[in-house]
Amino acid sequence: MAFKWYVIRTYSGHENKVKTNLDKIVKSRGLEDKIGQVNIPTIKVAEMKNGKKRVVEKKFMPGYILAELDMDDDIQYLIQRLPSVAGFVGSPEPEPLSEEEVRNLMQGEVEGEEEEAPVARILFQVGERVKIVDGPFANFTGTVDEIMPDKGRLRVKVEIFGQATPVELDYLQVASNVG
Repeated sequence: MAFKWYVIRTYSGHENKVKTNLDKIVKSRGLEDKIGQVNIPTIKVAEMKNGKKRVVEKKFMPGYILAELDMDDDIQYLIQRLPSVAGFVGSPEPEPLSEEEVRNLMQGEVEGEEEEAPVARILFQVGERVKIVDGPFANFTGTVDEIMPDKGRLRVKVEIFGQATPVELDYLQVASNVG
């Protein structure tokens, strides 16, 4: 029993369906000794919706599933014939992930579960032009005046009636790369 991690390519948006089908086959055919864990790589991300901040889990590798397999021709054939499966990563034969690759992928999942509040993925710079995308100042543009990483907030100077007014906003309320 030599389990190694493999990457299964699926049709985008069908990852849960493939995982469910794989789990059903393992139970119905008693393949626990050939198929171990099956993971859909996800990460926790903070979003703004209707002015409220919420944490959602998003797939960070859409179209891919990680599976711990004792690979042989029968398992490869069985998985490739599942609905919504495009094949394995590796050409022409499926290639297992290295231990370092597995560690990096799993580390991201473990860290995401342990953190209470996810760290914002967007980093801003003082003086950068940003567009406000949420809240009472939506669609205004301004310049980053101060960054408060401990609070996950920015102070942005917005021009209102010809006067620069400082506005404190959440990272998620602004978008960068504004011309």
